[in-house]
Amino acid sequence: MSADIVAAPVRRPRRRILGPVVLYATMAVLAVPFVYPLLWMVFSTFKPIAEIYGAANLWPNRWTTEALGKIFTVNPLLQQYWNSLYTSVVITAITVLLAAMAGYAFARLRFPHANKVFLVVLSTIFLPVEVTIIPIFRWTAELGLLNTHWPLIVPMALGPKLAVAVFIFRQFFLSLPRELEEAAMLDGMNRFSIFWRIVMPLAGPATATVVILTFLNAFNMYIEPLVFIRSPELMTVGIGLTRYQDQYGDPLYNAQLGATSLTVLPVLLVFMFAQRQFVESLTRAGLKG
Repeated sequence: MSADIVAAPVRRPRRRILGPVVLYATMAVLAVPFVYPLLWMVFSTFKPIAEIYGAANLWPNRWTTEALGKIFTVNPLLQQYWNSLYTSVVITAITVLLAAMAGYAFARLRFPHANKVFLVVLSTIFLPVEVTIIPIFRWTAELGLLNTHWPLIVPMALGPKLAVAVFIFRQFFLSLPRELEEAAMLDGMNRFSIFWRIVMPLAGPATATVVILTFLNAFNMYIEPLVFIRSPELMTVGIGLTRYQDQYGDPLYNAQLGATSLTVLPVLLVFMFAQRQFVESLTRAGLKG
């Protein structure tokens, strides 16, 4: 009798099928206002300048590659690209190192007025760069460091963005179980060894978050290079993108948009490789205070 019974096919409820379809369709529609300007910028590189002034069409009516050569000839973009990359990497490395050590100290070490000192550090977040740019300019001029990259690296690595990084690391270290460090101490490890060999390998999400935020801010610097840099070869891409003009002083918008598209790539690559850790760190940051 049981052999004659044919098992009926299992059908998934329609709600389980329609739910993801509706979700992804809604997300696709909501992404249009964010993706369309980026695609328009990329395709405008292949438009004549007169067409850029017209309607915001995505596809060029007449394809042209004349702007591609001007991207690197009108302005030393490759050198400026390298300046932005290496200064951003140096700033990011310094910020991660200092913020991780400071965050661990605020999270685990007990010293007088620790909470008050931490509040003072956090208060620097509300200090705008326009307030400190004049004294930094005077100190830089007295030290003979104008038209160098030192005024870009040191203030950015030690400025208000460092306080944000310290906060992220502190919140992450507070979420780690103390039993890991206590077990390491029983094995004879000191605080320095515990920090480098146990705590930091576990701090991947916090490190990824700090790397993304710091690299993004450093790569998009504008005010600091505008004030401290004079030579086109020492400028970063933030300033170099404003120098695309023809012999009559008219802007070359197609070449400028093409160069801007290239400057987006490093930030996108960094975020793509670290987005999972970035989201995880933001989740952990709200769990403990």
